Amino acid sequence: MLNKINKNLISEQAIYSGFIEMPEGFEINSLKLCHDILQFSFIGKEFPFSKEWEKLNRYLQDFFLLKHKINLVNTNARGDIYYPNQVSKPILSLDPLDLRNSPDFVMLYGAQVKDCVVRVYYDDNRRKNRSWDIELKTNMFVMFPSSNLYNIFNYQKKLLNFIQTTTYGSI
Repeated sequence: MLNKINKNLISEQAIYSGFIEMPEGFEINSLKLCHDILQFSFIGKEFPFSKEWEKLNRYLQDFFLLKHKINLVNTNARGDIYYPNQVSKPILSLDPLDLRNSPDFVMLYGAQVKDCVVRVYYDDNRRKNRSWDIELKTNMFVMFPSSNLYNIFNYQKKLLNFIQTTTYGSI
């Protein structure tokens, strides 16, 4: 007869998402961030310093440290533009040949989006190639482990979608 059964959680994958609620007076100017993303995309330079991105980045770093005890450190930032009806190729932010220098998390922020879905792929033990769809909206973020492949689906028929992508290490 069994009197006690132990359960130990040895692995967990979390997808964090939600709307960014900045303090009054520190709101993110999405049009300015879209301008910065355009500049990055079309000029081809390194992502420029962006006051709007810095506010978003600092807010998320502070939030995750206080709420989840995860200390996020930036590893890369870029802005992406998705054309109407565009589906991205599968994206993997982790470099399997350089795990030590790869990020731990990828964060997608909807600077200006409509009819956009992020599909995150994962394995659940023997149940392989599963996926989770999250609708991304303006002023919303989605963050998940960088070891997960993902796609962006822009179902928008007329407008561009602007997404800020930031990768983080954790210490």
